[in-house]
Amino acid sequence: MAAAPMRILVTGRDGQVGWELQRSLAVLGEVIAVDRRQLDLANPEQAASVVRELKPQIIVNAAAYTAVDKAETEEPLARAVNALTPGAMAREAHKLGALFVHYSTDYVFDGSASAPYAEDDRVSPVSAYGRTKEEGERLIRDSGARHLILRTAWVYGVRGKNFLLTMLRLARERERLRVVGDQIGSPTWSRQIAEATAALTVKLGTTAVHDTLNLSSQGQTSWHGFASAIVEHGSALGLCPAIPVDAISTADYPTPAHRPAYSVLSGDKLRTEHGLALPGWNESLQLCLADLPRP
Repeated sequence: MAAAPMRILVTGRDGQVGWELQRSLAVLGEVIAVDRRQLDLANPEQAASVVRELKPQIIVNAAAYTAVDKAETEEPLARAVNALTPGAMAREAHKLGALFVHYSTDYVFDGSASAPYAEDDRVSPVSAYGRTKEEGERLIRDSGARHLILRTAWVYGVRGKNFLLTMLRLARERERLRVVGDQIGSPTWSRQIAEATAALTVKLGTTAVHDTLNLSSQGQTSWHGFASAIVEHGSALGLCPAIPVDAISTADYPTPAHRPAYSVLSGDKLRTEHGLALPGWNESLQLCLADLPRP
């Protein structure tokens, strides 16, 4: 008798990464993708009960509270979604012997570094969002579950609310853009996050993994550099006009939440231990733009 297909639970099915995961994980087994109506990350007990009911072999938690500024006034809600519920789900995963895959963020660091952050560098979040994500990491590690925490950064894609789609829209609406030029990071395409997740899941199999990995594009840029590249490549594809993009300082664009000035993540561990590396951010951007429908 053939073995039953592996059951994979994916949260955040309509999000940037969750939507891509449904395709990249389909080759591994039966993907059950849920949204907040089926699994409410604001309710740890309800989310844990869904895990108990479905009994997946793999859980990929691609849902999160990502409204960085709103988290300053909604920290209890952000904490429930980003920390308490992932911890509860991970404890259920431990009881089932399931692998728990979770996405974290560059915002667990304070941004004071001048070289890419390694996985074991000291975390020191400077925002409510960052604090809730860092607590989520700790609760998952303490759960005893086999787990893989994937820290990524500046995520964008072809759907949802993200910097890429916002810049394209604004470039069609305005005569010029003003974008922060003194925050440095690595824009990362959601499709490549999903594909790398699938590759890692296949490679790790049933091993007793308890690890944290950085998963972001190679290279670095500022938000201004990212926006400039979006307009340059987007205009060449007819997605927006080629308008000027001016660099401004963080002080010129105050926000409720403090952002790390430098949050580039090192990919050395991913390359040396797993033989994986995401492409450079500019190359990935061009691939993503080519996948967008023309207006």
